[in-house]
Amino acid sequence: MSKSFYKNSIFYKKYLGSAFKKKQQKQETLVSLFVLIIKICFSLLAIISLIKLGYSSKVRLTRLKEIQDSFSYEQYRFNVLTNRFDDLFSSEGEQRFMKDQDQMISRDVIRVIWR
Repeated sequence: MSKSFYKNSIFYKKYLGSAFKKKQQKQETLVSLFVLIIKICFSLLAIISLIKLGYSSKVRLTRLKEIQDSFSYEQYRFNVLTNRFDDLFSSEGEQRFMKDQDQMISRDVIRVIWR
């Protein structure tokens, strides 16, 4: 007898058909579970990557802020020193420079003046 006869028979439809359907449903469930686990893993990977990216950006911005503050301070110091240097070449600039130098020496230090 041919295979089609067995497939169409009542026995196949009654007993083997339901077993085949159960096996097929079990495989579909297993595949669905596997796909769900993969989706969860990729979602976790994406979330962790976003957290790391956010932290790296925060660190980078903090460092850039520190560099900017340091640059502003050094630029301010440069401007002050440039103005003091320019004052040396103005009228009586040498006298003002010497006055500033005297103020830089603390009071409890012995001063020796050479003439």
